[in-house]
Amino acid sequence: MSVTRFLAGFAVGAALGAVAGILLAPKSGAETREALGNMASEMAKKTDATVKDIKQRADDIVSDVQEKSDEIMSKLQDMMGKQKENSQS
Repeated sequence: MSVTRFLAGFAVGAALGAVAGILLAPKSGAETREALGNMASEMAKKTDATVKDIKQRADDIVSDVQEKSDEIMSKLQDMMGKQKENSQS
């Protein structure tokens, strides 16, 4: 089981538990709707923040990979140039 699937399952379980707790609490309909609305708003904010964080991490990884591949290409070109010079001598 991957960590991502575990975290997704955990988040869904926590959300369902919170909704069940609100729906089963002895409150009026208006209070329950307000609580559900507040909870949905908070979850949307947290989800947005998480998506932005994941996107930033992915961008950083792509940038690092690009940088490393540029370094490797430069080293390979240097090696090939040196080998070509050695073979012409």
